[in-house]
Amino acid sequence: MDIDTIYQEMILEYSRKKENCRELSGEGVKIERGHNPSCGDDLTLLIREKDGIIEEASFLGRGCAISTASTNMLIELIKGKKAEEGKRKVEIFFKMMNGKEVSEEEKEELEDAQILEYFAQMPARIKCATLSWHSADVLLNEKKGTV
Repeated sequence: MDIDTIYQEMILEYSRKKENCRELSGEGVKIERGHNPSCGDDLTLLIREKDGIIEEASFLGRGCAISTASTNMLIELIKGKKAEEGKRKVEIFFKMMNGKEVSEEEKEELEDAQILEYFAQMPARIKCATLSWHSADVLLNEKKGTV
């Protein structure tokens, strides 16, 4: 099996996961919408943080297989982690996607999300792969504005 086939299968597997596509309620829920007009992706990331821990994360909306898979990977990566750890993972992800030097140890911190590097050199697809990560960056770093 070649690497392209492996990547395609992983993207399809993650894009079909439904457990993270749901509303979050309660105190401490932060919401950030991401929209990619070139592909039609429209995803809202929801994060519930308490005492510096990302207790829960989910998303609402619709997107292509790449954006949905990337969002599921992000959620699985940060859920239950300290907010500072989540910020670090988002920072490493953007270094990787922007072609900056990333150590093997840093890539391993991204777990399955490291396969998204495959889309870094595809101008039409990098926006899909990074959409929810921009939303996470806004929420975790309490930045103003929209993605």
